[in-house]
Amino acid sequence: MDRYLSGPQLARLLAIDPEARPYYKALAEVVRALILDGRVPVRTRVPAERHLAEALGVSRTTVTAAYDRLREQGYLESRQGSGSWTALPEAGALGTDNPWIVSNDDGLLPMHAAAPLAASTLPEAIAYATERYPRYGLGMGYDSVGIAPLRQAIAARYTRRGVATRPEQILVTTGAQQAIHLVASTLLSAGDPMLLESPTYPHALDVARMRNARIVPVGIPDDGWHLDLLTCAMRQSAARLAYVIPDFQNPTGHLMDDATRAGLVSAARQCDTTLIADESWSELAIDEVPRVAPLAAFDIDGRVISIGSASKLWWGGLRIGWIRTTAAMVRRLAVLRAAMDIASPLFEQLVVTRLFEDIEETRAERRRSLSASRDALVAALAEQMPDWSFTVPRGGGSLWVRLPSPSATPLADAAACHGVRLAPGTWFGVEGTLEGRLRLPFTQPPQVIAEAVSRIAEARVRGAYGARPAEPLTPAL
Repeated sequence: MDRYLSGPQLARLLAIDPEARPYYKALAEVVRALILDGRVPVRTRVPAERHLAEALGVSRTTVTAAYDRLREQGYLESRQGSGSWTALPEAGALGTDNPWIVSNDDGLLPMHAAAPLAASTLPEAIAYATERYPRYGLGMGYDSVGIAPLRQAIAARYTRRGVATRPEQILVTTGAQQAIHLVASTLLSAGDPMLLESPTYPHALDVARMRNARIVPVGIPDDGWHLDLLTCAMRQSAARLAYVIPDFQNPTGHLMDDATRAGLVSAARQCDTTLIADESWSELAIDEVPRVAPLAAFDIDGRVISIGSASKLWWGGLRIGWIRTTAAMVRRLAVLRAAMDIASPLFEQLVVTRLFEDIEETRAERRRSLSASRDALVAALAEQMPDWSFTVPRGGGSLWVRLPSPSATPLADAAACHGVRLAPGTWFGVEGTLEGRLRLPFTQPPQVIAEAVSRIAEARVRGAYGARPAEPLTPAL
């Protein structure tokens, strides 16, 4: 180390709201921002806790807690007898590279995740599950394919949506993410090509990488899918598996029309490709949209595997998903699933069973809330970031924003220092692409969205991270 900061020097660099609570988190966040901004270089020794506490006029305990937090995040390293010095987390450990492994108590507004708050029907469903839960005590307590009432409810919903389905065609999973993982683990071997939309759901990319698949990205233009691009990619790559989101695509919000659905399934049949259709957003139309059939309605040989989730319609905390496929494939997937968690939690399955009874009520409720939040987001962006462009989606839960320059990741870092966690476009692309995009969800209440946009605007204008201009560092003696 060839430099150090004294307590007064570091204190002069910090700009912290005296009313910030908890203060130690605000202190840690500003120090982190100074490091990321390069205004406190890496390998700079920071002042002792006592000295910084005296300079700031706070307790030593507060500084100790802030330093501990920075160590946990990888921004400080310490050695007994040698003090502490600034550092950067290992490659891939920064918050913007690990979008989902974050603490819920970090105080940042969660504009990185399109997870809705609980629907009003949830308490009644919990009471229903509580009442019926003891009745299952006489049995084993789990069913590897899912409890019969829930599978019946899911199958009935598919049938009403236009694709006849029997309960034995349904496998209940612990969320849609497990469903994607199960299908990919069953059908993909290392090196197999897997087609993915670009942009796409980040966890689908994770699954492809975990399976060591050869990722075949197909871009989605601003006007939606181009069937010829999908068809050519499947044919030229000989894709074993293709993952698509036809219903209010995450993150673009596009809705695939019936003609494209039919053509996609036909092309998959010709190319011998199995399609995973992620329908997690299928029930969340906001505006009046043309009625479309599930992708499986165009399937004649069992090559469309549909995936659904309770988390988008009812509540992000309900980690219940499902797979609709052939009965034979359900049995095959259930065998593989037994090596993971055997079965999904019984209580949550009972909750979702009851929620299906009032699904239309919940859909209407979501239309109202998402419409209000979407309008608030669109209005706030028009006022404060008029040079950002986007197409307002007719359903789903997010805007796919085009920035004036490829600056999504530094903007996300800046926004975090102003109390907002963002999802840069690189999370949704392959190999660092889509840096000029930002996904902004509208699943939070309008007042939260308005506050978040104001903070993003401040972060963008200031271009800094809540810190004062740097002063020359005193070289180590």
